[in-house]
Amino acid sequence: MSVANVTYTSREEIEVHKFSPWATIGVPLAALLVQSLLGTRLRFVSVFDLPLLVTIFFAVARRNQLTGMATGMFIGLLQDSLTHHPIGMYGIAKTVVGFAASSLGVRLDVENPGSRIIMGFSFYLLHQAIYFAVARNLVNEEIPWAWGHTLGAALANGLLAVVLFAVMDKLKQRA
Repeated sequence: MSVANVTYTSREEIEVHKFSPWATIGVPLAALLVQSLLGTRLRFVSVFDLPLLVTIFFAVARRNQLTGMATGMFIGLLQDSLTHHPIGMYGIAKTVVGFAASSLGVRLDVENPGSRIIMGFSFYLLHQAIYFAVARNLVNEEIPWAWGHTLGAALANGLLAVVLFAVMDKLKQRA
């Protein structure tokens, strides 16, 4: 009969990453630029939410709720400034996602491709639900909720998260 070894990981033992200032500023700006330029020219690109995926990646890698919220807020507000919607709608949704992603990053193995698909899928749905609630209840904007399209886009964003996060892993520096 063997006894299984149980180990506990304290919060201090979890690997936290930092990024260079160029990566911290350049990657979100590049995501916003690609999303705004290609999203209008190539129809299928509008299914992806690159700024959301960048928000999730940075929030999960840093594992700090305040930093995750700030990242989501800044990326969301910049994205709002590029749209015709009222300022703050993407900001609110991405702030909540940044907080949730950084909170989850402390508790899960976020380096696993399976967890990255689930995070991309789930956080896309959360983002869309918050955006929908803000648009409907705070701004009184009539936007339709299309379940089929939203679930398909969530799956596409989950799959893209695996590839994008693997590429962005190269930007990580140990804190």
